[in-house]
Amino acid sequence: MSGEALLEVENLRLDLIVGARRFPAVKDVSFTIGRGETLGLVGESGCGKSITALSLIGLLRHPLAIGGGTIRFKGREIQNLSAGEMRKLRGNAISMIFQEPMTALNPLSPVGRQIAEMFVLHKGATWHEAEAKAVEALANVRVPAPDRRVKDFPHQLSGGMRQRVMIAIALACRPDLLLADEPTTALDVTVQAEILDLIRDLSAAQGTAVLMISHDLGLIANMCARVGVMYAGRLVEQRPAQEVFRTPSHPYTKGLVASLPLLGARARHGRHKLKEITGVVPAVTAFPDGCRFNPRCYARTEICVAQDPGVTALPHDGLVRCHHHE
Repeated sequence: MSGEALLEVENLRLDLIVGARRFPAVKDVSFTIGRGETLGLVGESGCGKSITALSLIGLLRHPLAIGGGTIRFKGREIQNLSAGEMRKLRGNAISMIFQEPMTALNPLSPVGRQIAEMFVLHKGATWHEAEAKAVEALANVRVPAPDRRVKDFPHQLSGGMRQRVMIAIALACRPDLLLADEPTTALDVTVQAEILDLIRDLSAAQGTAVLMISHDLGLIANMCARVGVMYAGRLVEQRPAQEVFRTPSHPYTKGLVASLPLLGARARHGRHKLKEITGVVPAVTAFPDGCRFNPRCYARTEICVAQDPGVTALPHDGLVRCHHHE
C-alpha cells in the first residue's frame, strides 16, 4: 500500500431487507486503499462487489441498506452522512464509473453539458467556463474532435466513446478515489485495452486511487497491486496481486485462477485444460451455514459446514478466510 490510508472499510455489513427480515448480503468486509493505489475486487456476479462500491458513494437504495461497520474517507466517517453532505463528496472527492454508460448517462442531454455540470456543481464555475472545461475533459480522455463531440447525445456515440465520456465525468474534478465497476463490460478487446490504459494513465497523472471491480482476473492482474476476492458477500482472500496468481490460498481463489486460459506451448500441446467451479453463487436469502463456499468446495469437511471460518493472516500482508487454506 502507498502511504497513508485514503479509504478504510471496517466490518462492513450490507443488508437485503425483505419485509421485516434483514439478510446480510455483505458481511464483515474490511479493506483499505492507499493514496494512489489500485485495489482490485474480483468474484463472480452476485458476490457483492457492486453493492459494496455503491455503499462507499452513498448510492444504495431500498431494499439494500448499510447494516453495520465503518467507512472512513480521509479519516472521516462517511457511512452516516446526510444526502446533502454525500452529494458534495460524490463526483468531487469520490467518483464512479458505472457498468453500463447508456443507463448512467442522461439520454436527453448533450454529453458536454453532463461533463460541464460537474464543474458547475463542485467547482463553482460558470456554465461558459464549464463548457470550455468539458471540451478539455473530452480531449484528456482521447475523444477525437472534442469541440464537436460535446454537442452529441449519448445515443450518437459508440460504446467505447460513451465509456470515455463516463471517465471524463468521473475524473473531471480530479477525485482522490475512483470506483470503476466493470468499466470494460460489453466493449471489444481493442477498446477494452484502450479504456484500461486511459484509466491507468489518468490515475497516475492525477494521483487518483482506484477500486477496480471485475470478474475478469486477467484485467485485475494487469491493473492492480493488491487483490480482494469476494464470494457470497464475504472477502475470502486479500493479498498482493502477484501472490494471488502465484500461490492462491482460498479454494475459491484457486478455482478462479485455474479457470484462466493459458497461452503458449502448454496450451498448444493440450497440457492445460480449463477447469470450472461446480455450482453457482447462492442467493442472499439462502446462504449456507458455516463457510459460504462449502457447497462448492473440494476441500470441504465437517467444520466447514458447522463453523464460519475466521480471518487468518498470511505473509506479505495477506488475509484468508478458510479452515483449510494450508
